[in-house]
Amino acid sequence: MDVCFLGTNGWYDTDTGNTICTLIMSPEAVIVLDAGYGFAKLDRFLAPGDARPVFLFLSHFHLDHIVGLHTLTKFSLAGGLTLCCPAGGRAVLRTFVNAPFTVPLDGLPYPVHLCELPAEAASLPFPVQALPLLHSGLTLGYRLEAGGKVIAYCPDTGYCENAVTLARGADLLITECAYKAGQSSESWPHLNPETAGRIAREAGAMRLALTHFDARIYHSLPERQEAQAAARAEFPAAFAACDDMRIEC
Repeated sequence: MDVCFLGTNGWYDTDTGNTICTLIMSPEAVIVLDAGYGFAKLDRFLAPGDARPVFLFLSHFHLDHIVGLHTLTKFSLAGGLTLCCPAGGRAVLRTFVNAPFTVPLDGLPYPVHLCELPAEAASLPFPVQALPLLHSGLTLGYRLEAGGKVIAYCPDTGYCENAVTLARGADLLITECAYKAGQSSESWPHLNPETAGRIAREAGAMRLALTHFDARIYHSLPERQEAQAAARAEFPAAFAACDDMRIEC
């Protein structure tokens, strides 16, 4: 199963990358985690006529996680799209992905199904666990089982037990890393590299990918390498992601 980091910035695009989006390619399905501007690259990885269903998991509705939705019209998703979101997301998405902002969901050239989590998780064809994280508003973290692997995704959160629960024994844990080493904020919870590493270590994850680097704080890719070193002090199997990085899980 291949994992590709289509966008690794938090907040806004810069020369270091697009806003957050991660692609997981399994034999049975295409799974996308959040839809920042990196989402616009999705069609680079889908062969013409690819009939696999696409499942897009939105963690929350801050713009850097959903702004790429206005590029849905450029895709030909023969297998259809299931758009998974937190409770109340149907109303939000039918407002945001609609006129006058963009083409409405019902106007796309492929079927779209909306799925609110965790209530409707049983409707998905593979196991998904969704738990709230520690952020300024409702934000879901996810634990997905696909292609014989477990991937945990914890964006936009401070340290919390739900993040550890989702990451327990995961083959790959993907967390945000908005802050630099030593930085934190109780009023605007996000992870720094040490706390991301702590979550991976306590959960017994196999690998840790750092993404969602705050664009105002991280100005260059070498600064991400500093974050990687700080995370590895807590969890040696950590690495800093960058746009278009591709790994096998």
